[in-house]
Amino acid sequence: MLVVLPVSGARGAGLKDGQPLPAILNNIYSGNEVLHYVVSWSGGIKIGDLYLDIKKVDSEADAYEIHARVKDYGLFRFFYPVDDTFVTLVRGSLKLPYRYQVLQREGRGSKTRRLTLYDQKGFRVRYRKNDGAEQIFTVNGPVYNEFSSFFITRAMDLRPGNPFIVPTFADEKRNEVKVLVGNREDLESMFGRVRTIPVMPVMKFKGLYDKNGDTVIWLTDDKCRVPVKINSKILIGSLTAKLVGYNNTACAEK
Repeated sequence: MLVVLPVSGARGAGLKDGQPLPAILNNIYSGNEVLHYVVSWSGGIKIGDLYLDIKKVDSEADAYEIHARVKDYGLFRFFYPVDDTFVTLVRGSLKLPYRYQVLQREGRGSKTRRLTLYDQKGFRVRYRKNDGAEQIFTVNGPVYNEFSSFFITRAMDLRPGNPFIVPTFADEKRNEVKVLVGNREDLESMFGRVRTIPVMPVMKFKGLYDKNGDTVIWLTDDKCRVPVKINSKILIGSLTAKLVGYNNTACAEK
């Protein structure tokens, strides 16, 4: 059970942007981290798989590709087939995104393409859906997207009761996402019983999927901060992603 200390407001309470710990960030962005999750719905029924991996971009210094794929499973694919691919390119010491490409195949014959380009110095975001007109948004500071914010949160200085901000671009604007940090707890995982740090990003935007409540991420309390479990409430029930496969040469002992 996630336990967090009460906090008030966001910027008004003096919350600051989180600052990643370089050693942990380097472990996460080793260039060959691979994660595989089994996704289940409410009662534990498996409905799909989530694959995440980070690779070095050879053509550019200090740039990485976050590749994510969501795939349906079993009978679920006959009712609502899903095969979504998300590719985020990040660079720099804070691993900020500069390109985000989405291909969503959901339902019978449906295909949606999205392209987002981030000008982190000029504070502008360019967005195009399918063959529609390009939209340009002005933001008041650097921004992450939903995948790069997930990875940068892992590297933060996590202290129970000390929330922080991860600025995230979603729903056509810059959202100052407050991340709550819970008390450490032991959790069963693919590594056995491990000590974890639960974090809860308070997302007030819709994003890629409809949500109806909090998302909780359980991270191993070590130098790798591996997300062993993710739970998110949706409009009907909840989704739980459990880690079933992991590889990272920087975390070879896991």
